Amino acid sequence: MYFNVESELLCLSFFILNVQETMKLIILENYAQASEWAAKYIRNRIIQFNPGPDKYFTLGLPTGSTPLGCYKKLIEYYKNGDLSFKYVKTFNMDEYVGLPRDHLESYHSFMWNNFFKHIDISPENTHILDGNAADLQAECDAFEGKIKAAGGIELFVGGIGPDGHIAFNEPGSSLVSRTRVKTLAMDTILANARFFDGDLSKVPTMALTVGVGTVMDAREVMILITGAHKAFALYKAIEEGVNHMWTVSAFQQHPSTVFVCDEDATLELKVKTVKYFKGLMLVHNKLVEPLYSMKETGAERRQSKKPYSD
Repeated sequence: MYFNVESELLCLSFFILNVQETMKLIILENYAQASEWAAKYIRNRIIQFNPGPDKYFTLGLPTGSTPLGCYKKLIEYYKNGDLSFKYVKTFNMDEYVGLPRDHLESYHSFMWNNFFKHIDISPENTHILDGNAADLQAECDAFEGKIKAAGGIELFVGGIGPDGHIAFNEPGSSLVSRTRVKTLAMDTILANARFFDGDLSKVPTMALTVGVGTVMDAREVMILITGAHKAFALYKAIEEGVNHMWTVSAFQQHPSTVFVCDEDATLELKVKTVKYFKGLMLVHNKLVEPLYSMKETGAERRQSKKPYSD
């Protein structure tokens, strides 16, 4: 069959434009599949961006148990030579106030132990809020400035709590909020106690966090939601209206949001809602198929496999 590269790339650009300007719900069977889909999406976005010394890909990142599977797959891609983070800049969502940076449960430690030390990212290209800064609000303002100086966030990856909070934007947070100091809700403190030997007195009660508006400014947002305990939050995010008591719902209004979930997280959704989004999976899977590799040249990526063919 005759293959016209220019025609195929034009069709591909129209496809990406159309798919990116809708809210997408990706439903996978289990946590492992959801994590792998998210990692593939990040991989393809970085490679298609074609980063270099004068063109860094900016990636927003979360902490917590949900993204661990995704991070493990990204590490695997790096070790296989399929992906590099040499020209990637990262901005993390949050950090506890008053917890030493080298504390095992600080988000600095979490990111280095679970992701950064396993890939080829330069330390100066990783940005995590300093919860021990002398002036916490000045630290938050400087973080916003660093994001702006980097050209904004290309893709912000996030997770949510059972109460629908993203980063530490607890229920009732302004949906146009910026990076700031935040008092943690008791539900969040209770949920995080498992990381501090179940001792509530050891759990920080304040944190620095990007705002909902900060994440909304990203060109794309991908939110990972897994487990039955997050099902009601997903329902609030997808089937009900925008509500500051469920801050994740704000991303209904973002032009390019991808919710990635497992079957357990859909338990509160209507059957017809689940069927509708599952019916779109053949289209949405084209975002990760073909799966590109940095081992290939640009020409090989265009021609080795017909993009998004049936």
